[in-house]
Amino acid sequence: MLEISYSLVAVALIALIVYSIFLVRKISNVVDETEKTIKVLTTDVNVTLYQTNELLAKVNVLTDDINGKMETIEPLFTAVADLSLSVSDLNNSARNLSKKAATAGKNSVKAGAGLTAWRLLSKFFNR
Repeated sequence: MLEISYSLVAVALIALIVYSIFLVRKISNVVDETEKTIKVLTTDVNVTLYQTNELLAKVNVLTDDINGKMETIEPLFTAVADLSLSVSDLNNSARNLSKKAATAGKNSVKAGAGLTAWRLLSKFFNR
């Protein structure tokens, strides 16, 4: 009976060893694939970092260009603002002048009517 139990233990040990061999091979394949993936990812990350650095350099050049153009255009906006204020002042002056002209016109009509009446009266009394 002892021989049978040794035989069963030997068979179980052989089955365990065979299963362990298959398991180690699968793990080895997974490790190999993981190494390949890491190499590809490393290459991709390096390419991405290089392209990102180039893009940042271009963005910096573009930003400097835009800032230079904004400095060039800024006096134009200042001049337009000053011109707008001048036109607004001119409009206000024109309104004031037209009000004064209208008032002067009313006064001259009154004065003209008074003068005409005076002339008629003076002609009437001079006769």
